[in-house]
Amino acid sequence: MRFAAGDLFDQRYQIVSGLGEGGMAEVYQALDSRTGACVVLKIPHTSIAGDLAAFNRLRREVEIGARLDHPGIQRLLSDPKLPYIVLEYIHGKTLRAHLREHAPLPVDEALALTARLAETLEYVHAQGVVHRDLKPDNILVTPQGEVKLADFGIALRLGSRRLTFSHLSNAVGTPDYMAPEQVRGERGDVRTDVYALGVLLYELLTARMPYPHDDALEAMRRKVETDPVLVRRLQPGIPPTVEAIVYRALRRLPHERYQSMAELRQDLLHADAVTIPAYRPDVPPPQPLGDLPPWRTTARIMAAIVAAMIAVGVVAELLHRLLTGR
Repeated sequence: MRFAAGDLFDQRYQIVSGLGEGGMAEVYQALDSRTGACVVLKIPHTSIAGDLAAFNRLRREVEIGARLDHPGIQRLLSDPKLPYIVLEYIHGKTLRAHLREHAPLPVDEALALTARLAETLEYVHAQGVVHRDLKPDNILVTPQGEVKLADFGIALRLGSRRLTFSHLSNAVGTPDYMAPEQVRGERGDVRTDVYALGVLLYELLTARMPYPHDDALEAMRRKVETDPVLVRRLQPGIPPTVEAIVYRALRRLPHERYQSMAELRQDLLHADAVTIPAYRPDVPPPQPLGDLPPWRTTARIMAAIVAAMIAVGVVAELLHRLLTGR
């Protein structure tokens, strides 16, 4: 962190403490000497100062923040001309800190919290914005129990051109909460946020991730190729209808998920009436390739190679006959 408590930033903001650091910026709690209000400062790293794409991404975050006005969202206070971002300071703690103390949450509490986030994200999507980085670290919980969505640093404005720079890969997001299409480097849409909210609900109910693994790359591979362990295997007391909601939100193919936050929120609010899909919760999910014995993995790979060679041989023979007239 570049600044310490007591430092004065831009001749106006007195630093109170550091709040964290991301790929693009350092974040501080500060006191606005003009208004006396406590604010959050998001100050870009000096290392990206000359990166035009990074500057444009910062501008996009400000533009997105300026068009969002909802009680469930941390408010933007910045002058758009400033080379840094000023945000409302929210008294409370992150949902991540809350989960360390209370997870797993009771089913009713988990559904209510997720429904409030779905309502906020429904508004965000209506403004043509996709958050793309929904996770407990970017959700704030006030002492009154209000839930606030924060950090639109990698949000997507639908219809805008893609921005890339050296500090970001094509796969933008946080691995545990990324949808399979994000893992593949696609931009995503509202259903990408549906998937992340499904991951969050899974975590609220079980205190585990759908694809736990020490290796982030392996976890991302599994979410592209396999289905997660069903929540009722981890918490048998969860109603089958609630499990059905989680499972639908976490479908690997976007068209198989809830198609909007409104649709998901409706089921969260009326979980008892949800139709249970035609899968049996007592059947274990497909075994990931990485969990198979080495000889079976090798056998699968060799079988695939042999099949490919046979297919190439058949095509070559057909071409030969066509060309020679035999």
